[in-house]
Amino acid sequence: MLLGCFSFSFILKAQDDHNLSIGFESNSQYYVDDSKTGPFLEPERFRSNNYLAVLYEYKDFYAGIQAESYSPMALLNYDAKFEKTNLGLYYAGYKNKKFEFTLGHFYEQFGNGLSLRLWEDRQLGINNALRGARIKYYLTNFIELKAIYGKQRAGFEHSKATIFGFDSNIGLSDFLNLENSYLSFGLSYVGRNDKTAVASFNLPEITNVFGGRIDFSSGNFYSGVEFLTKNEDAIYVMNKPRGAEKGNAFFLNFGYTQKGLGVDVTLRRLENMGFYSDRETTGNIFNQYIINYLPGLTKQHDYLLTNIYVYQAQAQGAFSPIPKFGEIGGQIDLFYKFKKGSSLGGKYGTKIAVNASYWSRLKGEADLSNSSRFTYNTSTFGFGKKYFSDFSLEIRKKWSKQWSNIFYFVNQYYNKRYIEETTGDVHANISVGETTYKMGGGKSLRFEAQHLWTEDDRKNWVGGTLEYNLSSRLAFYANDIYNYGSDETNEKIHYYNFGGNYSYKS
Repeated sequence: MLLGCFSFSFILKAQDDHNLSIGFESNSQYYVDDSKTGPFLEPERFRSNNYLAVLYEYKDFYAGIQAESYSPMALLNYDAKFEKTNLGLYYAGYKNKKFEFTLGHFYEQFGNGLSLRLWEDRQLGINNALRGARIKYYLTNFIELKAIYGKQRAGFEHSKATIFGFDSNIGLSDFLNLENSYLSFGLSYVGRNDKTAVASFNLPEITNVFGGRIDFSSGNFYSGVEFLTKNEDAIYVMNKPRGAEKGNAFFLNFGYTQKGLGVDVTLRRLENMGFYSDRETTGNIFNQYIINYLPGLTKQHDYLLTNIYVYQAQAQGAFSPIPKFGEIGGQIDLFYKFKKGSSLGGKYGTKIAVNASYWSRLKGEADLSNSSRFTYNTSTFGFGKKYFSDFSLEIRKKWSKQWSNIFYFVNQYYNKRYIEETTGDVHANISVGETTYKMGGGKSLRFEAQHLWTEDDRKNWVGGTLEYNLSSRLAFYANDIYNYGSDETNEKIHYYNFGGNYSYKS
């Protein structure tokens, strides 16, 4: 596979009241045959995703469009709804210090996104903007109100169901004269009017999600908590509804920071919280029609071999092939910097980061005795079968103005049976060494060496990356990972990749 990326953006400012912003991004790939993975059998070896965004602003008014072209076809692993060339987004609005009104497509988020997040990630093939209307009103400098209404985008299509909601954020620090602390709370509501109601379970057309949250910080300490509840929603087995259960979510985050030290803890419990604008699309592999944002809360690793076994949040209730009711777990991050001039810090200081995460199935029991309607019961804070765990240690050391190193170690457990609904589990250890040499004038050379040890799945892997930066705008790279430990010779495959990227004022 050959790939190329190109992007640029610029702003034209005719007068103080006029602004024109234009951005363009192109991602292209050419797929080739491989002696081990086999010939490329899909149509169109060359594929390209292209985005042209234009925003015009005049005083308090704004209007914009985003044209998209997936020609001759979208890159592999993108939903088939992204096809040909069309207008993906269009919007216009008015905004001042007290009020904002938008017609057309818009993005939005309520709280931590557990009930609603409308966003775009081009690399993941996600753009779930709402097409309709949004109002924001700032009642005071510490009270913000939002209301939304519309249909959700999926490719160049839109949902059959209608999404509507309300969110408030009320800052209490000024009201309570908290000079050295911050306190706020918010209430939210999201509704889905889906005409494809599941009559066999007597589910209403409108599904409601109610939520509340509190954020508090004082000095070096910060914290936030959010709780949501969802009324009964269908649980699908092989694209057919086989049960209906209520959903809920609990999220807690707190931490402490000071110069050279940081601690962050995140805990979360999800039960049947998958939420899609069209009920029948629940659990689709491309994440189309998804209303809320439930990422896997684990360390976001930077290296190829550390991203083979990636945890995905298990938010949706399921009865087959394995009963699952949701997830419970959390992660902790610790950051520390040894001071310059100390025995472990040396001339430039030394940074270490430790992360640990653990996720399991909610403890509960499924009742499959009634074939017309499956049910389950869960424990509030009980831990069931282990899904995933990850422990990582990162050490960053700068030796001189030219040379720096990163050492990275990861221990992982990955339950394939419960996460992928396949078979087996994986215990793995991964080590990475990275060296960067700065040549001056914006040029640098970076090298990675990686190794993964495991007796499971496809066994041991080795990998490497070489990257050359001619400047902050232009870079070339080559990398390869190879599962040399596989028991089958024809399964020992090089997954190589090389390319470059150039950015212009982006």
